[in-house]
Amino acid sequence: MRQWTIDAFANGPFKGNPACVLEPFEAWPSAAWMQALAAENNQAETAYLLKTDDPARFGLRWFTPTLEAPLCGHATLAAAHALFEELGVDVPLLTFDTLSGPLTVRRAGEGLEMDFPADPPRRTEVPEELVAALGATPREVWAGAYLIAVMDDEATVRGLNPDLGALKAIGGEAAGGPGQTVVVALADAGSDYAVVSRFFAPGFGIPEDPTTGSAHCILMPLYGDKLGARTLRFHQAYPGRGGDLECESRGARVLLRGRGFTVMESRLRLAPVRS
Repeated sequence: MRQWTIDAFANGPFKGNPACVLEPFEAWPSAAWMQALAAENNQAETAYLLKTDDPARFGLRWFTPTLEAPLCGHATLAAAHALFEELGVDVPLLTFDTLSGPLTVRRAGEGLEMDFPADPPRRTEVPEELVAALGATPREVWAGAYLIAVMDDEATVRGLNPDLGALKAIGGEAAGGPGQTVVVALADAGSDYAVVSRFFAPGFGIPEDPTTGSAHCILMPLYGDKLGARTLRFHQAYPGRGGDLECESRGARVLLRGRGFTVMESRLRLAPVRS
C-alpha cells in the first residue's frame, strides 16, 4: 500500500504543513491500527481515505500521533492533492464524508479550494494562567473550537516561546478542549498577507502545528469582521517553514485556498488490521 507525504498550504517543498496520505481503502482499518500508523509517521496528521461507489466521493478520517481529529484542513488539502495528482482522479469536485460532515474540494488555479464550516468565535475573558504560559499578554481572547489570543503586533507572535506544559492545561471557553491555542496579530505594514498566526496544540500531541486550516475557520470570521473584508490572506509563521492561505467568508462556510507539494512516496510492508 502506498503512502505520500504532502506539504499543504505551501509555496514550495518543505514549507507549509506536511501530512501523510494513504491510498484509498476498500474498508476502514481498525481505529487502533490507524492510530498506531499515525504515531509511527509522527506528522501532525495522517489522512485515511475510503472508496465509495461514487468516484468523486470518499470517506476521510484524520489522526494525529495521539488521537483522531474532528476536523483538519491541511490533511484534507493533502488528501485531495493525492487523489488529483498522484492517483489521477478526474472529477470537477471531490466530496469527503468526515466527522465534521461533507467537505468539498475543487481545483483553483495552481492550487485547491476547500469548503469548510465557519466557526465564528465569541469574546471571552483573558485566562490569568494564559499570560504566564505564553509569556505575553493578549490584548483580547476569543473562543471557538480553539482559544484565540490576539496580540499587539506580528513581532510578538513570531517571538513567542510558550510553556507548552502549562499551555496544555488551558482551554478557557474553547469548545475543542484544553491545550489548543492560536496566537494571532495583524501583519506588519507592507506584508503580502493581512494576518499572521501560530498554533500551539499540545492537547493534540502537537507542540506547534506548522499550518492549520481548521484554525482559519475561526480566524476568517474574526478578522473578516475586524477588517470589513470578505477575502483575506493569512500567514502561519511556524519557525523555519511558514504556510500561506487565502480565505473567503461565505456566511456559514469558509473557503480555504492553498497549494500542495508531494515530497515523498513510500510503501507500507504490512497489511491493515480490520476492526
